[in-house]
Amino acid sequence: MSPTHNQEPSGLPDTDLISDAVRWRILAVLLTVIFMSLVGVSIVNVALPSIQRDLNASLSDMQWVLSGYALTFGIVLVAAGRAGDIMGRGGIFLFGVGIFTAASVAAGLAPNAMWLNMARFAQGLGSGLLNPQGLGMIQQYFRGDARGRAFGYFGTAVGVSVAIGPVLGGFLIEMGGPDLGWRLTFLVNVPIGVIALTLGWLWFPKPLISLTPHSARGSWGNTMQRLRSLDPIGAALLGLAVLAILFPFVESHNSALIWLLLPLGVLLVYLWVRWEQRHARRGGSPMVDLEIFSTRSFTNGAIIMTLYFLGMTSIWVLVALYVQEGNGNTALESGLFGVPAALLSAYASDWAGKRVMRYGRKIVIGGLILGIIGLAASIAVVQLHESGDLSVWWLLLSLSLVGLAQGSVISPNQTLTLADVPLDYAGSSGAIMQTGQRIGTSVGIAMITAAVFASLSASSWSTAVTVGFGLIGLVILVALGVAIKDLIDRGPSR
Repeated sequence: MSPTHNQEPSGLPDTDLISDAVRWRILAVLLTVIFMSLVGVSIVNVALPSIQRDLNASLSDMQWVLSGYALTFGIVLVAAGRAGDIMGRGGIFLFGVGIFTAASVAAGLAPNAMWLNMARFAQGLGSGLLNPQGLGMIQQYFRGDARGRAFGYFGTAVGVSVAIGPVLGGFLIEMGGPDLGWRLTFLVNVPIGVIALTLGWLWFPKPLISLTPHSARGSWGNTMQRLRSLDPIGAALLGLAVLAILFPFVESHNSALIWLLLPLGVLLVYLWVRWEQRHARRGGSPMVDLEIFSTRSFTNGAIIMTLYFLGMTSIWVLVALYVQEGNGNTALESGLFGVPAALLSAYASDWAGKRVMRYGRKIVIGGLILGIIGLAASIAVVQLHESGDLSVWWLLLSLSLVGLAQGSVISPNQTLTLADVPLDYAGSSGAIMQTGQRIGTSVGIAMITAAVFASLSASSWSTAVTVGFGLIGLVILVALGVAIKDLIDRGPSR
């Protein structure tokens, strides 16, 4: 069943008139920015101890360096995606890049923890604006096998950035020293952001922002109708719902009462759904066409992605804790454990992107199976290391299977999930997926690390990490079941 269309004709550039050379130049800008934003995230994890010492920051301040970014990022995702669908993705993408770059300057020059956290909120806002446009523009400018390859390159950029981030962070901190080094981890984003802004301005099709449809240029009434299509009430309800759901997981140590926000978040989601339905019945253009959830490939793919991030994101948190706290390795050594996995993830993304239209959901199923095998192998390494029979560095090999899984799941799943979504809702639909990722990541890290620390209070690090890896494996097993269901729904040929 295909989603309905209530909105007026799009003001987006006609993609049929764009040459292949322009399409790939656009992708180069998108990948440059994705690389910048992900390197910025992974670098911060390495820099936290230096930040705390230099700014004399509290543990709460340090938590908000990470959580503030995640909150603003998640809150604006869907509204930003819808704004790009209506007004033009290129302009909002560059606006997000500008905010992210300026916030990186502010973070790098922060005189105290409060300033730094305000800059991190702004970085999350910029990233929330630009990310759904990236997915929407790949949908907009690429078709068929070319779209699969584009998402494959997208996954390669993700893998390389994840590999380089921690090592680059360690290098910059070593080079700059305890006072300057952590500031360089933010300022390194600035030249990349300036280059992306320049190339985007030169290469993105014009107009970058359009407030009226092509058929109604200069009409004030059409402009106001287009602005109303942003659905501000729906955006506010969904933003507050995401905030209520995420906040307890990033600030849970203050009071048990904060968990009352969870049922409030569920209520807000219900109110949002009812508003979107009412808005559509009255002839309005909702921020998300809820009919897309009747497209089984989209619903199944979104569930797979949420479950995958709920589980797999915690692996690298547990590895960092285990090798540093449990085994006595340095922060730089901890970063090295993820390098082979990230590079293999980049390779697998490229490989899978070229074949996803041929093999379909089978690639995702294979990736999830690889992930389960990698987790089982990692448990074996941890247990054998505990008994003195194996070096902890064998995790490099077992975690490489996890890297191959990541490359085989994330980008191909995005391609398949968005394949049947109408282009007019590409940005907001992609943002729904990313919101699921953010919620899955926050919930997964909170719950799995809580289980690990509960186990640690009564056992060793090896047992605690085994519990964590086992829980992750169970979540991925559920995701595998959904992927198999989607394969059956699509038919064996897809």
